[in-house]
Amino acid sequence: MYLYLLLGGLINTILIGLFGRFIGRQAVLFSTILTYMVLIIILVLAADEILFHNYVINITAYNFFSLQNVQINFGLLYDQLTIIMLSVILSISLFVHLFTVSYMSHDPFIVRFYTFLGFFTFFMQLLVTADNFIQLFMGWEGVGVCSYLLINFWFNRIEANKAAIKAMLMNRIADVFFLFGIVLILYQFKTVNYLLVFSIIEAMVMEPFYIIFKSLSAIDLILFFLVIGAMGKSAQIGLHTWLPDAMEGPTPVSALLHAATMVTAGVFLLIRCSFILENSNIILALIIVVGVCTALFSAIVATFQYDLKKIIAYSTCSQLGYMFFSSGLSNYNITLFHLFNHAFFKALLFLGAGSIISALSDEQDIRRLGSLIHKLPLTYIAILIGSMAILGFPFLTGFYSKDLILELAYTSILLDSTFVYNMAVLTAFFTAIYSFKLIFFVFIIKTNNYNRHLIIFEKEICIILTLLSLSILSVSIGFITAEIFTGIGSAYISNSIFYNIEKFDLMGTEFIHPLIKNFPFIFTILGLYISYLTFMHNFLSSSYYNFIYDYKKKIYIFFYNAGFFNNLYNKIFLWVYKKFYYIFVCNLEKGFFEFFGPFGVYILAKNLSLNFRYISPYTLTSILLLIYAFMIILILFIILDNLFFIKSIYIIILIYVMVEESINSKK
Repeated sequence: MYLYLLLGGLINTILIGLFGRFIGRQAVLFSTILTYMVLIIILVLAADEILFHNYVINITAYNFFSLQNVQINFGLLYDQLTIIMLSVILSISLFVHLFTVSYMSHDPFIVRFYTFLGFFTFFMQLLVTADNFIQLFMGWEGVGVCSYLLINFWFNRIEANKAAIKAMLMNRIADVFFLFGIVLILYQFKTVNYLLVFSIIEAMVMEPFYIIFKSLSAIDLILFFLVIGAMGKSAQIGLHTWLPDAMEGPTPVSALLHAATMVTAGVFLLIRCSFILENSNIILALIIVVGVCTALFSAIVATFQYDLKKIIAYSTCSQLGYMFFSSGLSNYNITLFHLFNHAFFKALLFLGAGSIISALSDEQDIRRLGSLIHKLPLTYIAILIGSMAILGFPFLTGFYSKDLILELAYTSILLDSTFVYNMAVLTAFFTAIYSFKLIFFVFIIKTNNYNRHLIIFEKEICIILTLLSLSILSVSIGFITAEIFTGIGSAYISNSIFYNIEKFDLMGTEFIHPLIKNFPFIFTILGLYISYLTFMHNFLSSSYYNFIYDYKKKIYIFFYNAGFFNNLYNKIFLWVYKKFYYIFVCNLEKGFFEFFGPFGVYILAKNLSLNFRYISPYTLTSILLLIYAFMIILILFIILDNLFFIKSIYIIILIYVMVEESINSKK
C-alpha cells in the first residue's frame, strides 16, 4: 500500500507519456484523475493508521551504496508530517488536473502537459516521503527540473523561456548550498538518515570549523547551508525573484507551484529539520529576520502590481515569509498548520484567476478588467472567499493559523518579539490593500474595455466544480483540522515535529489584552477602508495622495519594480561576466590552456612537419623506404660481421638511389 502510494502516480505518468497519443486525450484525462482519486483513498487508509494511531512506517527498499561504515539506502518514511504533506500534494494535484481538463482543452500538447504534471507530483512525493537527505535532494532536484519544463511549457514564448531559465538558475544557487549542508551532515554524522541524525545530535561532540581564522560551530554551518537552500526553494527575499516570473507558465502550473508543492518544499525542510534547528539560536534568529522581511516586502510590492497573477504570486511570497518566521519562533506545528491551510485558499485564488483569464482571452492586466461580478459570479465568490481567508477573516481557514502565528509572535520570549509582531501586523495591513484592490479592479469598478468581451460566462463544468470544492475547503478545513495541529495535549504530530515547551506558549495567547489580540483584524479593516477610498472613491485626487504622488519616483517606481532586485542582479552578473569570464576564462581557456593544450600540440606538430619538409625533399614513399632500409641494416649489423655489414650498406644505398632516380624520372 505504501509503495503504491508513491509509485502509483509514477506508473500512470510513464504510461501516458509513452502511449498517451495513441489512446487519445479523453483516456489520458480519465486515467490520470482516476489514479489520483485512488491514491487519495489509499492515503485516507494510511492516515487512519499513522495519524490517528500514532504509528511510524519506515521502509528500506534497497541500498544505494556502502562505503566503509557509511550506508545510503533508498527508504520511505511515513510519519504524521509525511501524511499531512501528502494530503496537500495529492488533493491539490487532483484539483489542478481537474481544472486543466477545461482550461487547456484546446491545447494540442495536453498529453505532454499531463506527463510533466505527473512527474512533478511524483518528485514532490519522493521529497516528502524520503527518510534521508540524499533521497530528499533527489526529489528536490526533480521538482526543480519539472518546474523548468512546466514554466517553459509554451516554449515559443520568449518570456516563458527567460522565466524558466531564471527559475532554474536561482534554484541552482540555493541547491549548491543545500548540497554543501548534506555533505557536512555526512561528514559529521557518518549518515544522512533522518532518524539517526536526530537521535544522536544531542550526544554528538563536533569539532568546529575555522574559516578565515574564525571558529564556527559545525551545527551552525550545517544549518546555514540548509537554510539558504530552503530560502531559494521557498522564494525568500534575495532569492525570490524567480517566483513572480514563473507566472509565465500556464495557470494550473502556477497553482501547483504556489499552493502545494515546490515553494513549500523549503518550509517542509525547516519543519523536518526542527530537531536540528533547536540547537542553534543564531540560525533561528536568521530565519526570523528573513521571514519577516520577506513577508512585509512582498506585501508592499504586491500592492503596487497590476498583473493579476503577479499580485497573487507576491502574496505567496508574503505568506511563505509568515511560515519562515513562525519556524524561527520554534512554532513548527503552527507553521505546518498554516502551510496546510494556505494550500487550499491559494489554489482557489490561482484557479479563480485562471477562470478569469480563460473567460477574457488571456487578459491579465487588472486595469483592463472590471464589472465582472455580473458576468462571472461564481469566480467572484471564489476570489472573495480566497482573499478573506488569506486576510485571516474570522472563521475562515486562514483565521485559525494566521492569527495564531501573530499571537505566538507577541507572546514569544525573544527580545525582539514585539518588533516581529509589529512587522507582521503591518504585513496584514498591506495584504488587505492588495487583496481588495484586486477585487475592486476586476469585479466592481466599471471597465473602459467592456465592448471587447460581450460574451463572458462560466460554462465549463470542471472549472465550476474545482472552484466550488476549493471554496468549501477554504471555509471549513481550518476549523475541522485545528485540533490536530493546535489542540492542547494533541499527540497527532508529536512524533515528527520538535515541540519546544519553553517557546510554544499556547496558553499565554489566551491572556493577551483584547486590543492587542485584535490588532491584526483592526489593521485589516483599516487596509480595506484605504483600499476602498483609493480605488472606489477617487481618493487619488485628495491632498494626501498628492503628497504621496510627489514622491512617486522614490516610492511607486521602487516597489512597482520590486525593489530593483532584477536590475541589481543583472548588473552584478554582467559585471562578473565581463571582468572574470573575459579576463580569466577566455584568456586562460582560449589562450594559455589552448595554446599549451590540444591546439598547441597541433600547431607544434604542423610547424615541425613543415620544417622537416624544407630540410628533406623526399616524398612519403622515400621516407618509408629509408625506414625499412635502416631496419634491415640494423638486423644485418646484429647477425653478420662488420665487413659484410659495410658491403650491405653500400648495396642498399645504391638500390635506394636507383629507386629515387626512377621516381623522379616518372615525375
